[in-house]
Amino acid sequence: MTSSARPLLNRSLAEFGTTIFAEMSALALRTESINLGQGFPDTDGPEEIREAAVRALRDGRGNQYPPGPGVPELRLAVAAHQERLYGLAYDPDTEVLVTAGATEAIAAALLALLEPGDEVVALEPYYDSYAACIAMAGARRVPVTLRPSEGRFRLDLDELRAAVTDRTRLLLINTPHNPTGTVLTREELAAVAELAVERDLLVVTDEVYEHLVFDGAEHLPLATFPGMRERTVTIGSAGKTYSFTGWKVGWVTAPPALVSAVRSAKQFLTYVASGPFQYAVAEALALPDTYFAEFRADMQAKRDLLASGLTEAGFEVFTSAGTYFITTDIRPLGEKDGFAFCRNLPERAGVVAIPNAVFYDDKEAGAPYVRFAFCKRNEVLHQAVSRLQRLAS
Repeated sequence: MTSSARPLLNRSLAEFGTTIFAEMSALALRTESINLGQGFPDTDGPEEIREAAVRALRDGRGNQYPPGPGVPELRLAVAAHQERLYGLAYDPDTEVLVTAGATEAIAAALLALLEPGDEVVALEPYYDSYAACIAMAGARRVPVTLRPSEGRFRLDLDELRAAVTDRTRLLLINTPHNPTGTVLTREELAAVAELAVERDLLVVTDEVYEHLVFDGAEHLPLATFPGMRERTVTIGSAGKTYSFTGWKVGWVTAPPALVSAVRSAKQFLTYVASGPFQYAVAEALALPDTYFAEFRADMQAKRDLLASGLTEAGFEVFTSAGTYFITTDIRPLGEKDGFAFCRNLPERAGVVAIPNAVFYDDKEAGAPYVRFAFCKRNEVLHQAVSRLQRLAS
């Protein structure tokens, strides 16, 4: 053990500690509670895609290091997916980069594009890795808070514009938005695009829940807006769309110069990963549109099941237009501290959730909100809803 008084952990990471997901998942195991905290499905995705991974393993495809940018089949499939669904044409050789999940894509993009002193405007609440990656790059995060209004969380466009300064390097956008379930509207995205062009900003946009939009909501990639393709790094992922989160297959699409910059950082993170799974995901991306429609319908039914149960238990439930999360307000239950509520919930109701305050710089702003994941089997959700009724009584 060193005798130096200097902390062992890099000071830029000292504020983060163990993630709330690890804490709450451990709590679920210890109390034998239903874990509606961490966002992973409790069933596997399509059998034919799992078999595609097995076939790749047996055929010796991906068992050794795959190419640094990703296997050609997957890069071609990503490009085809973007063009078929959104009319975005990307060169699979120079404008697509495969990553170890979206988390690495976020890290590589922020480490590549930021320098100490840069400012990053990010929507708050934000996925916790955003803050850690900005800190590791030596940059400063500037939150713009989504606030509840008329049953959903909304972006204040005036607040967004006011957050941009001469030191702003990029905007970090997430839609569909985790944890609030908000899907940014065409008007909101157009305003983001206009601001980025006007102030000559880069944009990193996390769109991993692109196929999980409900009630007629539409996912609109930011890169489709005027002036945005050349300045936008778009991040996608197979884990959320195909329910194989353990495979860790993500990707970046962007112009060649931006992909090259992100690849320069990515090569010193994992270098490469998920070899056989890349071939399987290439096949997954070619599934017919009926797969996505059925997947959305199934998840929407799960959302409705849990939302109804949470409402009956006494929570205020905000509309989830996308992702597989529901954000609730605990104040109608006579509570105001999301951390305390979530740490006590396993004993009170045998269910684990996540306090949204961990996703805020302003902890008070997030204090009364709690997130539940509905990407679980129906019988699990029914059991969770039954347990949560204890709160109402």
